Amino acid sequence: MKLSNASRELIRSRLADEIGRIDKQAPHRIALAYPSPYAVGMSSLGYQSIYRIIQAMPGVMCERVFLPDGADRAGTTEIEVPVSYESLRPLGDFPIIAFSVAYELEIAGMIRMLDEARVPLLVEDRREGDPIVIAGGPLTFSNPVPMMPFADVVIQGEAEEVTPWAIEVIHQASTRDAALDNLAAHPHINVPIKNGYEPRNPAACDLALLPAISAIRTPHTELSNMFLIEAERGCSRECKYCVMRRTTNGGMRLVSAETILSSIPEDVMKVGLVGAAVSDHPKITHIVNELADRGLGVGLSSLRPDRLKEPFIEALCRGGYRTLTTALDGTSERMRQMVVRRGYEKHYVNAAELARKYKMKRLKLYLMVGLPEEDDSDIDECVEFVSGLSKIVPIALGVAPFCAKRKTPLDGYAYAGVDVVSKRLDRLRKGLKGRADVRSTSAKWAWVEYVLAQGGAREGRAMIEAVQAGGRFADYRKAFAPLGYSVHGAQQAGGSASPRKLPLLSGS
Repeated sequence: MKLSNASRELIRSRLADEIGRIDKQAPHRIALAYPSPYAVGMSSLGYQSIYRIIQAMPGVMCERVFLPDGADRAGTTEIEVPVSYESLRPLGDFPIIAFSVAYELEIAGMIRMLDEARVPLLVEDRREGDPIVIAGGPLTFSNPVPMMPFADVVIQGEAEEVTPWAIEVIHQASTRDAALDNLAAHPHINVPIKNGYEPRNPAACDLALLPAISAIRTPHTELSNMFLIEAERGCSRECKYCVMRRTTNGGMRLVSAETILSSIPEDVMKVGLVGAAVSDHPKITHIVNELADRGLGVGLSSLRPDRLKEPFIEALCRGGYRTLTTALDGTSERMRQMVVRRGYEKHYVNAAELARKYKMKRLKLYLMVGLPEEDDSDIDECVEFVSGLSKIVPIALGVAPFCAKRKTPLDGYAYAGVDVVSKRLDRLRKGLKGRADVRSTSAKWAWVEYVLAQGGAREGRAMIEAVQAGGRFADYRKAFAPLGYSVHGAQQAGGSASPRKLPLLSGS
């Protein structure tokens, strides 16, 4: 489908509102693609970081391409041709297409964009003259295999150093096949047609390259005009469900307070401190206070319940916080202990009391439903506990069904089932009706995410049928059924993942 005049005007309007774009002309052009719409892609610090890195390469420039607005809606069978924001050049005209993929369901956006661009979807169908498709991003830390059928090159882990090297290798190679041969030898790059589908170990970039900072600020994201900067990378904690736990890529690496504070441009009004465990930074209260002293608004990507002490809360309030947000994670104390979440009831009570003291509008808690061995008694405990918190301060619950991820201690554990999760969500909503604002992601789409999180190349290939049929839940269910997947939880014969029980309270 051709690009409409309305879409052209929308792109021009967004470009006019951007601050910090790096305009450049160079002989080698790369499409830096994001498989979700503009508002999502421009909120990604990883995507912006790679944009900055490519624009700094001699003789190379990148143009940004996003999934067209609305193309991520289920039931969509046709989308407008994806074009670059910088020149309106069609995606398929670029010799290199580099995707940043954050999580499993974004593979669908990758398929849609390649399909509409008339790039052969499967790597084995591409020939000399076809674009070389590179994929990287957060998904590569867990299970990138479902997107490997569509990516000639998968850069695994932290891509700051690997990406420029890969681009140079491609430009220096005499043929497409020669480039793929050379790339396949890199320890952190997988070239499926050469290496097969076995993931490589994730790369860890040199500490001197930290922190990642955003290049472009725009009002057209949820993080409107916010300057993003890493406060740390990685994590020192052991949460069983999380890919970015302490054993991943050397654990937590801190950025000094001095570096953070000196990296913020003078014209910035809002700063977002990004990382898997920002509130664990030993200087975080000092950093937030310094930013507040400058008159800047402050946002943090993660607040740990045991770190919500009064001086920190006071600093957040000075930085413009009006909603205090942290993760409850498990529905009961038993569930939280099982996933090794260092959050106890006393921490949440303290957070609620401090939120009230500092006149915040509400306490928002993120919660998982469907953890291993959870039952209705855990849901009821959650209802009772959250009801008590609601007497202190208004409560909002953001609920997500649990999906086991590769490279975590809960890897391989079966999805609880669409019916089971839906019933527990209903029990939670009814129990907290009038006491808390409960909003949840879909039990059905969590099942699709689970299949891909635990799946492999055949699950990725099955997505083609689902996406081209419209990308509705029923389309995915139909596409995954021949592989042995059941929406009722336990894997049927033929599925890639094998459900298993894990010991509770092991602490490992």
